[in-house]
Amino acid sequence: MSAGLSCDVLWTGARLLPMTDPARPDLLIDDAVVAARDGHILYAGPRDGAPAFVPARTQACEGRLITPGLIDCHTHLVHGGSRAGEFEARLAGASYEAIARAGGGIVSTMRATRAASEADLVAASAPRLAEMLACGVTTVEIKSGYGLEPAAEARMLRAARSLGAAMDVSVATTFLGAHALPPEFAGRADAYIDSVIAMLPDLVGEGLVDAVDAFCEGIGFNTQQVERVFLAAQALGLPVKLHAEQLSNLHGAALAARYKALSADHLEFLDDAGVAAMAAAGTVATLLPGAYYFTRDTHLPPIAALRAAGVPMALATDCNPGTSPLTSLLLAMNMGATLFRLTVAECLAGVTIHAARALGRGDIGALAPGFWADMAVWDVTQPAELVYRIGGSPLHARVWRGQ
Repeated sequence: MSAGLSCDVLWTGARLLPMTDPARPDLLIDDAVVAARDGHILYAGPRDGAPAFVPARTQACEGRLITPGLIDCHTHLVHGGSRAGEFEARLAGASYEAIARAGGGIVSTMRATRAASEADLVAASAPRLAEMLACGVTTVEIKSGYGLEPAAEARMLRAARSLGAAMDVSVATTFLGAHALPPEFAGRADAYIDSVIAMLPDLVGEGLVDAVDAFCEGIGFNTQQVERVFLAAQALGLPVKLHAEQLSNLHGAALAARYKALSADHLEFLDDAGVAAMAAAGTVATLLPGAYYFTRDTHLPPIAALRAAGVPMALATDCNPGTSPLTSLLLAMNMGATLFRLTVAECLAGVTIHAARALGRGDIGALAPGFWADMAVWDVTQPAELVYRIGGSPLHARVWRGQ
């Protein structure tokens, strides 16, 4: 190319899946180039008709596929301990709810997390995050919710921020204080919600919270309690999201939609009214097939109804110690296709452009001028290969902010 615009890196000879048009997530551009400067994309499109660039470095892709960097928009990555024993109990027939009511489940992880220092949490979580990055992830959401008291919740969120700073990945933090009722508040759920609301100002003041979540379920919190948390978040200018309709239909998704939630997640028992409310509010449906698979669920989320209503569908690992110890977003896509019958295009949109929307981000999830240069370069040529494979990762290079 002749002298022209300067750029830091120019990727050439790629097959490009830009994800710039939600209506055309399968749009594939052959013989494409991508130019980046100062961590942002200058151009991503066909070589023919591209501006002339003067790159500091050129990277030949040799026909490899480039997608936006993958976004894991729902994880519980930071935690202490393991729950392999509960997995064994479920294999013997115990239900998730029975285990939780017997003192296991989230409360079991709470004990291990409360006992861990911030350094312990970082050390335990870093290998899990590294596995995610090896699958092309450039942005990950990390929730609190296993501390269930102010000091431990803050440690979790600080650990999440530390992981992002140390491992060249964008981390979105979500405060999930309303995740479970800790033993010291047994029988006093409303008083615990008071405690959760009281935690928020200090956490926000420390810059630790990007969004607020809650678990709306019979073994979690009811809609009135969740609404109190949402009102507190709203007063602080924070977006909300919700674990909804995983085990039963408490109409949490409709509540989330009333508060313009970024996403409602799980949704196995979502009804038509909830679908309509989400569609009207623009709330993303975050599907979590890892938890569906791991708990041997049989009640499918209403994929056809969500699709027909035009509700954006994101996919995530739900990485957590009890119901989805999954770190591969590639495997989550395969599960989304095989278990939920999502198309290849829906799976890829679910971990890029729709996942970005589930985090309230308009600067990632697609390859377009002005977006962060977060990309995954794959040793494949067809997008279907990324959904088709079970196990392993065909990642050739992970690019975060142009590097």
